Amino acid sequence: MTRGLKYVLCLSVACSTALCAGAAGAADASVGNIDAAQVENLPAIVVTAAQEGTVVERVIATGTIQPVEEVYVAPLVDGLSIRSLAADVGDTVKQGDTLATLNDDALVLQKSQLAAMRAKAEASLAQMKAQLIEAKANAEEAAKARERAETLVKSGATSQAIFDQATAASKAALSRVTSAEQAISVSMAEIKVMDAQLADVDLKLARTAVKAPVSGIVSARTARIGAIAMGVNQPLFSIIRDGEIELKADVPESAILKLAIGQKATMTLGGGAATLTGSIRLVEPTLNNDTRLGRVYIRLDEPEMARVGMFASAEIVTQERQGLVLPLSAVTTSREGTVARKVEDGVVKLVKVVTGIQDGQVIEIASGLKAGDEVIAKAGAYVRDGDRVRAVKAAAPVAAN
Repeated sequence: MTRGLKYVLCLSVACSTALCAGAAGAADASVGNIDAAQVENLPAIVVTAAQEGTVVERVIATGTIQPVEEVYVAPLVDGLSIRSLAADVGDTVKQGDTLATLNDDALVLQKSQLAAMRAKAEASLAQMKAQLIEAKANAEEAAKARERAETLVKSGATSQAIFDQATAASKAALSRVTSAEQAISVSMAEIKVMDAQLADVDLKLARTAVKAPVSGIVSARTARIGAIAMGVNQPLFSIIRDGEIELKADVPESAILKLAIGQKATMTLGGGAATLTGSIRLVEPTLNNDTRLGRVYIRLDEPEMARVGMFASAEIVTQERQGLVLPLSAVTTSREGTVARKVEDGVVKLVKVVTGIQDGQVIEIASGLKAGDEVIAKAGAYVRDGDRVRAVKAAAPVAAN
């Protein structure tokens, strides 16, 4: 459907036949029951016919190209310097690829120290186990000596003091066994702590290789060789996940309800650099309280044809159907409602119409007219219901530049 049509219109009631003929072609010589001379004296008004055509409803949105998802890569180990870099801006990386390597000298030294301490703890544990065996043997001997003293004291062969001494010695031996067992438990716990510390160092050593968490394109790099990597600072790298970018565009409040996921869009990059196609990925459910604008996310079919940060405008097709159409200028709103001025046998008749989709300078007529009906091309022409006019056919429409 040709949009933005220019129509020639004679606006003056008093315009001459020669002027109107030059603007719009020959008039109908027979109007009603009046003769040709009277027809020449009637005001010439340009008319256009309602015709079938395709009407498309569009929503215009503007915004900038942004990543669908941008992933930040930060070091998982703080305080280490960057030894080497393996990726730069614009590189395509896969999940698990090494982007940078951190200096691991301090961690290697720490692991060696912990390993030595663990070996020492193992030796101490072995000593304590030997001491426990000796303490148990002494406790058994002390228990037997107590039993003998108890037998003797009952028979009167020894004194009560000897028995009491044997009992105390047995209890002391049992205490030494308990103490040795507790020392062994403490030593084993210390070894477990060292094992956990060694595992932590091993994990940090593995994390000195800074790897890509997702596949995509590196969009930014702040990492520098020799710099100290800190997780609280800005990330070392930014990755556009899978290289997917989209247009994040703002839409007027009046148009946001017409949009839905999956609708097609044609986008023009700033300066007319290129025209791209895409479809709506997401429509935000809320509006900006200050601007009263809604936001729509349009995924690009060919993301390699654009760059993040580019300005673009999008034309989103919300409806498309066949219908009866008129130039937008032929329809007006009055106290009677939406009307068109139909011309029938040279007589103007005010007709109520129901409009539908507006497509640029063309509007759909849902009811009130039929195909071929002629109406005044400029609804604001100074004529009233029942006026006689000389209908002048509109010149062939010229496409707008």
